[in-house]
Amino acid sequence: MEVINALGRRKSAVARVYLSSGKGNITINDRPLEVYFKEGTLQYIVKQAFELTGTLGQFDLKANIDGGGTKGQAEALRLAIARALCKVDTEAYRSVLKTNGLLTRDAREVERKKPGQPGARRRFQFSKR
Repeated sequence: MEVINALGRRKSAVARVYLSSGKGNITINDRPLEVYFKEGTLQYIVKQAFELTGTLGQFDLKANIDGGGTKGQAEALRLAIARALCKVDTEAYRSVLKTNGLLTRDAREVERKKPGQPGARRRFQFSKR
């Protein structure tokens, strides 16, 4: 099997994934998964696509992640893994991943700060006198 690459985005995080057949090694920015994402919930998010399709120990994964926070990076990586698995075997994996919502790009972004106020929606405190 050749190397399959895919891209995933979430908030300002971008994940580039390179998937190849192997023993299930996950390397993120030249570090193992358990070192890069120390929280168990983030590790679960990353492995979610593999667990749903039953391919947890079948592929080696090399990922480059840039931007965003830890949660956004984990969700960007999940989307990239799901897209890469769809390229591997479309008819077997696509329906499972789509019903669980892993192929949908979460388009919610941070709203920009407006001039004349401290945040996006927050106003400065009103003073009558």
